[in-house]
Amino acid sequence: GLLIGRRGETLRALQFLVSFMAGRKLGDRVNLFVDVAGYQERRYESLTNMAHRVARRVAASGRSIALEPMPPNERRVVHMALADHPDVSTASTSEGDGRKVVVQLIE
Repeated sequence: GLLIGRRGETLRALQFLVSFMAGRKLGDRVNLFVDVAGYQERRYESLTNMAHRVARRVAASGRSIALEPMPPNERRVVHMALADHPDVSTASTSEGDGRKVVVQLIE
């Protein structure tokens, strides 16, 4: 829990620092994936499941649903999970730390 932090914030910061240091050492940008006890994998699976549940609700009700603010990597998981959905589309709204995904009916 100490390495993961609240909602994965510490883990994201650790990933950024490790990527930054590796990039400085190698002289090129490095994308690394840091995970602790499978947290990232479980979180991404949870986000995918939640995205599909929300898509079903939007398709049934016809009303758009805005998800809670989340970091870019998690928004991307939601966008990718619903990319091929026949009834809904996704869009990111707001700015900064308040940026969130809105799931809406395709018109």
